[in-house]
Amino acid sequence: MIRIAGLTKKYHETVALHDLHLEIGAGEIFGLLGPNGAGKTTTVRLLTTLARPTSGEASINGYSVVRHPEAVKRQIGVVPQHINLDQDLTARENLELHGRLHRMPRAERSARIRELLAFVDLEDRADEPVGRFSGGMKRRLMIARALMHRPRVLFLDEPTVGLDPQVRRRIWDLIREMNRNGTTILLTTHYIEEAEMLCHRVGILDRGRLIALGTPRELKRRVGEYVVENIAGGETEYRLFASREEAIRYAAGLSGTVTIRETNLEDVFVELTGRKVTD
Repeated sequence: MIRIAGLTKKYHETVALHDLHLEIGAGEIFGLLGPNGAGKTTTVRLLTTLARPTSGEASINGYSVVRHPEAVKRQIGVVPQHINLDQDLTARENLELHGRLHRMPRAERSARIRELLAFVDLEDRADEPVGRFSGGMKRRLMIARALMHRPRVLFLDEPTVGLDPQVRRRIWDLIREMNRNGTTILLTTHYIEEAEMLCHRVGILDRGRLIALGTPRELKRRVGEYVVENIAGGETEYRLFASREEAIRYAAGLSGTVTIRETNLEDVFVELTGRKVTD
């Protein structure tokens, strides 16, 4: 569904994305994981035709993002990182405007609006100005708006940033439901738990380069599936091991406060780059 070959983007002398090669299959939830400035949003902007690549090529469902931008826009829905709803319009009016921009017939628009307001649980707030909505309600409405024209691919750029844990999990449920309905999803995030809970595969970006690619389980196996944390002298030491047995044997010889736990994607990132995703 998404093919990327040698995609590079430079802003003057700064290389925001370097020689990205990637394929994402139909029906996949794919996560781009990395700290701010890693190239995640740049990748989304290139794939959604909001920026032109310096070099390389990308296509959505067979349509080139450079040569066929209008066809690409019919294939995709986008939920940007920052809230960009019209705050003076109601929820229904925001969806109505989006439907008209995509030239949807009136009857189809009306039916789709009712369907999507129910999907994101905003039926009872449909005719209130969006400016009165909470952050979580606005995020849900943005997802509804992106789905209005029935896109094949949905781009979610940091969709739960700034939301509390309960609202974040509600958004996760919506993402899973969209995927069950056949939508291919590309998700950018720096929340480790989000990537592990949602994504079939993950690509880790660091300073504009793709440094690791695979399922969360594959990436954790790559560096070791268990971590020993040892707090001694006010400092914490981390060691990764392929098996729990190895971790236990190592921990038996340590002093201080020792914890054995399963590896997460944060550990993978630290092992590969020497810094945390939140850096």
